[in-house]
Amino acid sequence: MNILFDERLDGTLPAIDKDALVAHLTAHLPDMTLLHREEDLRPFECDGLSAYRVLPMLVALPDTLEQVEALLGICHAQGVPVVTRGAGTGLSGGALPLEKGVLLVMSRFSRILDIDPEARTARVQPGVRNLAISEAAAPHGLYYAPDPSSQIACSIGGNVAENAGGVHCLKYGLTVHNVLAVNILTIEGEHITLGSEALDTPGFDLLALFTGSEGMLGVITEITVKLLPKPESAKVLMASFDDVEKAGKAVGDIIAAGIIPGGLEMMDRLAIQAAENFVKAGYPVEAEAILLCELDGVEADVHDDCETVRRVLEAAGATDIRLARDDAERATFWAGRKNAFPAVGRMSPDYYCMDGTIPRRELPRVLKGIADLSATHGLRVANVFHAGDGNMHPLILFDANAPGELALAEEVGGKILELCVEVGGSITGEHGVGREKINQMCAQFSPDEITVFHAVKAAFDPLGLLNPGKNIPTLARCAEFGAMHVHHGNLPHPELPRF
Repeated sequence: MNILFDERLDGTLPAIDKDALVAHLTAHLPDMTLLHREEDLRPFECDGLSAYRVLPMLVALPDTLEQVEALLGICHAQGVPVVTRGAGTGLSGGALPLEKGVLLVMSRFSRILDIDPEARTARVQPGVRNLAISEAAAPHGLYYAPDPSSQIACSIGGNVAENAGGVHCLKYGLTVHNVLAVNILTIEGEHITLGSEALDTPGFDLLALFTGSEGMLGVITEITVKLLPKPESAKVLMASFDDVEKAGKAVGDIIAAGIIPGGLEMMDRLAIQAAENFVKAGYPVEAEAILLCELDGVEADVHDDCETVRRVLEAAGATDIRLARDDAERATFWAGRKNAFPAVGRMSPDYYCMDGTIPRRELPRVLKGIADLSATHGLRVANVFHAGDGNMHPLILFDANAPGELALAEEVGGKILELCVEVGGSITGEHGVGREKINQMCAQFSPDEITVFHAVKAAFDPLGLLNPGKNIPTLARCAEFGAMHVHHGNLPHPELPRF
């Protein structure tokens, strides 16, 4: 798919001489790896959302902070757009490169700089894998809480850029709740530290603003994260249901009972069957839905909470409830859930993974809506949820080789996201907007709100050189999408600057 460079804040397409830029960068940064031949660029043409592909003009793989600083300075001076990439596991096209831009790959910044067990912090470079932080902290009895399903591969810099979550984010929070400080470079090459290791930082909370900004405000160079003590005890209950809506209602019932699980995940029948065939986790393949509820903390509290949750699940109509016998079975239960995405990939030539968030009380209604969309459009949908915080990941199964099926899958995905907005939710929970959901931004936010987003972007990046064309739509795009009312050819509030 060819993405046009039509979303620059100033709306212009820069005239860039590739050969001249290569020569200039090579002369000023002779020790930096710079890829420019097509066969070298091809591996970087997409992130985890492989339906969208663009061959970058250049790929830079710096080894030092000085190289990143110099590269950004040159690109700023010459008006060259820059897209930053981490491990490339993102699922919204956030690291999709540009035909007329530089792809800045930060994967070589992979050092854990410091573990402070007394302060319970880790200072790391952006290319460090999520799981590697917990592995390094384990000898001190500590771990890093956010655990996306891709944690074995995804980088912490990408986690900050997308505000990633994971199966334990209900109790322990998203990335934004577990990061203390971030060092960044602006497009001009200026060093800025957002946040600090103190409990509170004076001034505006720019760290929260930056977390989830998807590479549009600056380039991450260092991150300080919180570490937590490993819980004394952790147990998992697996509940089976003969009706998806009953399982959805049980989620709200557990929270209403005053229990905040460490993790509360839901899978429907299609996802259950896929995961069981792939992992052999002991899932009940005849069930319409299962809930995985992990309770952690002090042994006595965990025991009491398990009994409370069991009673809630029975009252909600669970047909079977199993408590993991030991840590090995607990790990197996979670392995099925964490491998749900690749497992579903074995059931269809392709699938399209969505990421919306809804109020928990609306889970039964939205599940029914997804089922109706699936039946209407003739595409199967496997549902996997971070059910406790309402973060949904419907997987729309299709065949990209069948004419029109990709477009149909995108249409169904868009309608699911619009349903999330309709019930008071959001178009994303942790995957980000990127290129994928930019149209649905028009459905969620008003023209005034989108104008403010552009103003924030312009404050950090006046020329619009960092990751242009992502995350924030232009008002003209929203008008074309049909999500903005236009009077006699004029956009609302014509007196407002459009940046």
